[in-house]
Formats: sequence, C-alpha cells, structure tokens
Amino acid sequence: MHDETLRWISATEQAALIRAGELSAREALQAHWSRIDAFNPALNAVIFEDREVAWSEAKTADARQAAGEPLGPLHGVPMTNKDTNETRGMPNTWGSPLLWHVVPEQDGLIVGRLRAAGAIMTGKNNVPEFAAGAHTFNEVFGVTSNPYDPSRSAGGSSGGAAAAIAAGMQAVGDGSDMGGSLRTPASFCNILGLRPSRGRIPLPSDNSWMWLGRTGPMAREVLDLALMMNVLSGPDPRVPLSINEAGLDFRVGLRTGIDGIRIGWSPDVGLGLPVEPEIVRVCEQALGVFAEAGAIVEVAAPNITEADMVFRQTRANDFESSWGELVRENSALVKPEVLENVALGQRQSAADLRELARARTRLEGHVRDYFDRYDLWITPTVQTLPFPAEQRWPGMVAGQVMGDYLDWMRSVCVVSAMDVPALSVPAGFSAGGLPIGMQFVAAHGKEHLLLRAAHAFEQRTRWSRVRPGLTPSLSKGVEVVSM
Repeated sequence: MHDETLRWISATEQAALIRAGELSAREALQAHWSRIDAFNPALNAVIFEDREVAWSEAKTADARQAAGEPLGPLHGVPMTNKDTNETRGMPNTWGSPLLWHVVPEQDGLIVGRLRAAGAIMTGKNNVPEFAAGAHTFNEVFGVTSNPYDPSRSAGGSSGGAAAAIAAGMQAVGDGSDMGGSLRTPASFCNILGLRPSRGRIPLPSDNSWMWLGRTGPMAREVLDLALMMNVLSGPDPRVPLSINEAGLDFRVGLRTGIDGIRIGWSPDVGLGLPVEPEIVRVCEQALGVFAEAGAIVEVAAPNITEADMVFRQTRANDFESSWGELVRENSALVKPEVLENVALGQRQSAADLRELARARTRLEGHVRDYFDRYDLWITPTVQTLPFPAEQRWPGMVAGQVMGDYLDWMRSVCVVSAMDVPALSVPAGFSAGGLPIGMQFVAAHGKEHLLLRAAHAFEQRTRWSRVRPGLTPSLSKGVEVVSM
C-alpha cells in the first residue's frame, strides 16, 4: 500500500488491514518511520525513538497474525506516547532535565492498555516542562510546531501527540489533561482530543484521590476516538475514583443522531472571557449544523463563577504534592511558571483548603443543575488562534492583557474545574488557514453523548479531513534521540 494512503487511513482501518493480512505490521511501521523522517524535522513532535525494539515487536505481531492467534483491536498499529505517560524502557522526562535519567521498567496504565490491545510503541512525543502550560516547549528538546503553520504553536501539553497525528505520522495518540492539555492542542492542530470523566480512564499515582488531571485519547476521526475509549476505559483497583463499568463499547450509538438534544452555547464561556472575534464567528457558523440535525440550540451557560478559584487552587495543591520537593531543591533548573504553581501550593493553609472544598461542592451543584436542563454545553475551545511558536504564552487576547500564563487558556481550565468530560472538535479555519476547535461538554459519565454529537457534526462538516500542507524536510533539522 502506498505510504501516502497509509498516512491518512484511520487506526480502525489500519488494524483491520493487518488482521486480514492485507498489510503487515512491519509495513505499517516502516511507513510510520518514513513519515517521522519526512515531517518531524520541521515539527519536533517526536523526541525519542526505539526502532530496534519496535521492529522486533512488529515481527512478533506479524507472526501472531500468520498463526491465526487472537488479535487485539489495535494489533500492529504503531504510535508514539506522550512523554508524561510511562512507557517501559523509554525515558519519561516530562520535558525536564531533572528527569532525564528516569526510564520506567513498567508501562503506565494507559500505555499498558494500548500495548495489550496490540499497539506497537515506537517512541515518545514532546511536552512542555512538567506538562505545565498549553504551549509545547522545554529546555531539553525545544519547541514543537504546528503542522498547519510551523511558525505557530501546536498547543500543549499534548502538543507533540497532536502534531504527530495532524501531520499523519500516526492515526491516534495518548495524552493527558489537567488544564486543557488534550483539548488545546487538538484545537490548534485540527484533531479531536477527549478529556474523559473522572475515573473513566483511571490514573494511578502516589495520590490516588487526585481528581483534576486525566489521561485520554486523541485522533483524527470520531470512530478512532471511540475505539481508543474502548481500549483505555475500565476500572482499576489502585484508583478508588474509578468508574466501575467495564467492557463498554463507545462505538455503539454513534450514528443515532442528535435530534431533540438540548444544547447551550456560550461564546464567552459564560464568564465574559475575551475570545478572538474570528473564533466566535467560525463557531457560530458551525452551530447551524446542530440545528439542521434537529438539536435545540440556545444561548445558555452554567453558573461557574467559582471555577477559576477551584482550578487554580486545586492545580497548585496537585503541583505541590507531585513536584514540590524536587522543584524547591532545583529551582534554578525549573521554569518560572512551575515555580509559581508550586509556591502557591506551598502557601495554602488549612482554611484555604476548606474553602476550596466548599467552593468545589457549590460548583458541582451548579453544574448538575445545568445538565438537568441541557444535554450539552458548547463553547470555543481556545480563546485565541495558534500563536507564534517563539512566544511562551500570549500576552494579549482580543485586546485584553493576560495576567499570567493561565489567563489565556481559561476557556478550558474552568471546564476542567467542572469535573465533567469535554471534547474538542474541529470546527473550521481562520481566514489565514489556522484551525479552530469547538469544546463540547457533557455531564459526568456522558462520553457516549459527546462522541455521538461529535460524529453527527463530523459527518456534516468533514473539517478534520482538511490536511496540512506540509512538504517533506530536506534536512534532519531536529535531532531525535534513539536507542
């Protein structure tokens, strides 16, 4: 099969071809590598590879197929993993020189489930330092660029994964999301990024009660996103917040449509947030698709006035819990944004944490009230278009000065604080050809509804099939570490 054809087929199609013997896992892997070699120098999405081990695993995958053994739903599909998700035998640096030496002996849960489904792990993709900030750059590996305009940011923190998927290096990827880290890069790179419900994809850690951070999938197509949810979802005994539902098929009901569902739309995320006018215009044009499909669309938003406080205080507490000691001992080697988060967490008093718990409880009540009246909430995913990659973060959005590196991404951060699933869906392009995403939000446990709405929208628009105009690089550019 021609490499350009393989470049854009879905993971679902690729796995089906491998199972049928029409494509070998080794052919799929060679095509994956050729695309990395051609496009990664311009993007810096993939920052580590282990081709020797991947080739051995592809040979084994082909032998299993030839022997007629049972095969997983991602059998033979190659992919790189986010450099915050532990992959055995590969560095897990979190974009920090302090963690360059960390090489896990075991896969983390999300990578382990992908491997059990038959996927072949080929390397790691880039993240911001400690996954902090929605722009992927760090002092170890540099900046990841946007496939639709390599002078622009790919978003973050799952920016390496988003750029790799958008460029056709791989069909699907694993990411994580505390403050929009799946949704922002998905919006910037014209793909889908799903932040699942708390406990849908468990996240084992040394603090099993953390709730703000999530791991989840990214893809170019809704069907692949549903397939990834099938592979990744299910309880884990190490995580008491797990949703105790196993064996769900998120592909069921995708095509049943959205006739009669109630949708609230907020151009300013219900908080008067500054959003670039071009983004609002594209999203409002896209809303007509839902009306045509039979949905009821109104301007409406939940009461989330306390969401900023809940997000910032919870994030600070989580950063202090996860990284506080390491950051304080090595402050000269840590970027200021991380230092600020850890310092805020260290300053929190018992009274602060009591008020945080009460505010979160009030916020959850308001969110429940909203979803008693509406099935979905839709907002712009990001408040600004992909910005120049040399910037650390946008200092101004829609004419308003941003106070810090979290201000410009409040549209996703406040949704994280709501503790519900959210999905960024390609919604169109700016006049200059930059991707724009819409954020679909549903009640806890309602990923099926998010995927159904996204599928209905995808079938009527096909925005995700607008490919970037990348040409193969003539020079190596960025050096990829390999073993």
